[in-house]
Amino acid sequence: MALATSSVRTRYTRNWLSRNSPQLALHGVMLMITTLFLIPMLVVISASFTSERALNRNGYGLWPSDFSLDAYNYIFLNPTQILRSYGVTVIVTIIGTVLGLLIMSLLAYVLARHDFTWRRPLAFFVFFTMLFNGGLVPTYILVTQYLKLRNSLAVLILPYLVVPWFVFLLRTYFLTLPKEFIESAKLDGANDWQIYAHIVMPLSTPALATIGLFCILMFWNDWWLALLYVDEPRLYPLQYLLFAILRNAEFLSTQSAASSVLTSVQVPLQTTRMAMAVVAMGPVAIAFLALQRYFIRGITLGGIKGE
Repeated sequence: MALATSSVRTRYTRNWLSRNSPQLALHGVMLMITTLFLIPMLVVISASFTSERALNRNGYGLWPSDFSLDAYNYIFLNPTQILRSYGVTVIVTIIGTVLGLLIMSLLAYVLARHDFTWRRPLAFFVFFTMLFNGGLVPTYILVTQYLKLRNSLAVLILPYLVVPWFVFLLRTYFLTLPKEFIESAKLDGANDWQIYAHIVMPLSTPALATIGLFCILMFWNDWWLALLYVDEPRLYPLQYLLFAILRNAEFLSTQSAASSVLTSVQVPLQTTRMAMAVVAMGPVAIAFLALQRYFIRGITLGGIKGE
C-alpha cells in the first residue's frame, strides 16, 4: 500500500513538473535577473558602512570588510540641516506632484477632446516647448527679476508643474478610454468637470500613478533649481544639500592631499558618496513599491496608438 502511494506521488510530481517546467524556468530566470539588479544596491549599502581605508584597500563587496559609520557621521554633522532639507524636499515633492498631476491631466483631457476647437493649436504649443525653450539666461532673469521667486519654495515647484512629455502620455491614455461612457454621461446631463472627475480620473489610475511616480522622482532628485535660485540654507532641498556636502568633502580631501597643514583631516570621500545615495534613495524606493502595481500597466503608455 505504501509502495503504491509512493509511486502515485512520484508520478504526480513528474507530471506536475513536466506541465509547469516552462513557468518554473521563467521564474528562475526572472529570479536571477532580480538578483543581478539587487547586487549594485547591496554593494552601495555595504560600501557606505565600510571604512575609507578598507574600501581603498579591499575594494567594493557585498559585505563591509571593516564596519564603520564615518560616512554617516560626516553627513549628519549638522542633523538639523539634514532634517530641514528632508522636510523641504518632502513638501516640494508632495505639492509639486499633486499640482502637476492636476494641471497636466486637465490639459491632457482638453487635448483629448475632439470637440474642442483649439485642440490642435494648443497641442502644437505644448509640443513646441519640447523642442525650444527660452534659454538659461532669459529664464533666470524672468524668475528672479520679474516673478520675484528667488529663495522661495515656489521656485522649486512651478518650473516642473507642466512637462510636455507627460501631458502627451496622459492624452494618449485618455484617447483610449471608451467614448460610450463620456457620451452616456453627457446624455445624463453631466458637465465637463463632472465627466473629468467622476469618469476620466477613476478610469485612468494606471496612467496617473505612472506619471505621478515620474513626478515624484523628478521633484525628489532635483538640485538644479536650488543651485540657480536658492541661496538660503533653510530652503535647501535634500539633493542640493548632499551635493554641497560632497563638494565640501572633495575640497577638503584635495587640500588634505596637497597641504601638510591639513594632513590630520581625514575625509571619507568614497564612502560618503555611497552613504549619500543610501540617504537619498529610501523614500523613492518606498514610493515605487507603493505604485508598482499601477506602474507595470502604465509603462505601456508610449506604445498605445492615439487617435
